[in-house]
Amino acid sequence: MGGGGTDDETETTTTSTPTPTPTPTPTPEPETAMLRVAHLSPDAPNVDVYVDDSVALSDVPFGAVSDYLSVPVGTRTVKVTAAGDESTVAFEGDLDVAEATYTVAAVGELAEETFEPLVLEDDVSLPADDTARVRVVHASPDAPAVDVTAGDTVLFDGVSFTQSGSVEVPADTYALQVRGDTESNDGDAVAEFDVELAGGTVYTVFAAGYLTPDDEPADVAFRPVAVVDAGSGGGGLVQRDVSLRAAHLSPDAPNVDVLVDGAVALSDVPFDAVSDYLALTAGSHQVTIRATDAPDTVVFDEMLDLAAGAYTAAALGELDSAAENGFAVSLLEDDRSAPADDMARVRVLHASPDAPAVDVTVAGSGDALVDGAGFGDAATVEIPAGEYTLQIRGDTESNDGDVAAEFDVAVEGGRAYTAIALGYLTPDDEPADAAFDLSVVADN
Repeated sequence: MGGGGTDDETETTTTSTPTPTPTPTPTPEPETAMLRVAHLSPDAPNVDVYVDDSVALSDVPFGAVSDYLSVPVGTRTVKVTAAGDESTVAFEGDLDVAEATYTVAAVGELAEETFEPLVLEDDVSLPADDTARVRVVHASPDAPAVDVTAGDTVLFDGVSFTQSGSVEVPADTYALQVRGDTESNDGDAVAEFDVELAGGTVYTVFAAGYLTPDDEPADVAFRPVAVVDAGSGGGGLVQRDVSLRAAHLSPDAPNVDVLVDGAVALSDVPFDAVSDYLALTAGSHQVTIRATDAPDTVVFDEMLDLAAGAYTAAALGELDSAAENGFAVSLLEDDRSAPADDMARVRVLHASPDAPAVDVTVAGSGDALVDGAGFGDAATVEIPAGEYTLQIRGDTESNDGDVAAEFDVAVEGGRAYTAIALGYLTPDDEPADAAFDLSVVADN
């Protein structure tokens, strides 16, 4: 696949994922133009679009791309207003159109007074049956110039805001990375997504939303919007509906690399680290764990069947083959839903290989949150948001065993957490100096 150039124009299409229904080529009739509208301004409300004082589109949300409309050639007056409020005008101006196919993309920001239409002429000629044409449009106002890669292949190089580029590629499914622009096209990936490209089909993928929404006037996160422009149809964005993170909880294991389907997903992961979630598609994935400093030393290599959902792959136990609790990877299903605003959900995971079964109680009240959890067990409880001193005790019937350790924790309402008891209770007697601790990580 060759690298695509960039144009000083941007292009667009429909807000929904392309459907398998063939998309008619939007060819204008004599003396008419084909025109569609894309709402890509992240801080603008839903809008109405007028052409020559008539409502052409109403209540259009961010991320939507309309079907093509047939309009007479010549000078057309286009007006964009807040939905249902014709007096609140975001843009009004003249647009000259010929017998061609256009996308008019609303880009920029209202807050910065950069809201404007970006007029793009669309190439809707069809590629060969085994080839797809894909156009990428940079419409994220706070993102720098970007490169778009598919593995080691550079598809687009140095695309700035409002620029676009097109490239033809063999029909296939691609994992695309959006990276900060560098001379060597190997900048950090700010977004990754999978796209299925069908033969004989033309696509547009818009990079939309904010890269850092917390710092912007609207909470609209960066995301791709992919649509079919013309052709056989089908394909589009492949939903990554699996969230998978890794937790290195084996106290005598070295730093490790984690590979997913043969590619390094996490590198040099130390003991006590819990990664961010990786986005994967549902299905079977080969997961491999190897020592960072000795890549030939593979401690885990299995196919995991992952349905849609969130998971933690927890590396537990000890590498020593004679250990009572040997090394294993436990796949935990994570409940990332939010509890009530005044409640927190806490899952306690027993990952200390030399600790007996334990109870977890609250200092002061003596309330038992966890009763009799053995190594590898996980128990979940909902508690009022607040600050707690948690006591880890040897398991007894009355939950009043000797306190082995105490930890202060604070939990917020509407949040889910995993509290991991890890390390050795008696590190002086063990193969690694990893003292017993409680690590609390947020799940949502």
